[in-house]
Amino acid sequence: MMTGFLRGISGLFRGFRNVFTRVRATVRLPGAEAPRAPGTARRYNIFEAAAAHVAACAEDDDERTAETAEWVSPEALAFGINELACRAVIALARERSESPQTVARDLLNLPVA
Repeated sequence: MMTGFLRGISGLFRGFRNVFTRVRATVRLPGAEAPRAPGTARRYNIFEAAAAHVAACAEDDDERTAETAEWVSPEALAFGINELACRAVIALARERSESPQTVARDLLNLPVA
């Protein structure tokens, strides 16, 4: 009786795997590079642009900062930077066993609220 149940579950997961394998083969995944014509500019992801921009700012590289600011729209770059800041504060808060608010205020040298 239990073996029939396990066979059924196994078949169900095998079916899911087959469906996902077919979908993955037909859908272009976000990380996959599409072929580009020679001389065309690469299109950057919001988060790639934000990471490169913040890293350039941290290294005081004005040239690279200006370059990365042109990769995406200002609104998209602001969204990516905000998302990066949130994730960084959460990671530091977990590492320090403190609240995100405490970590954020500490990073900005603000007094404890």
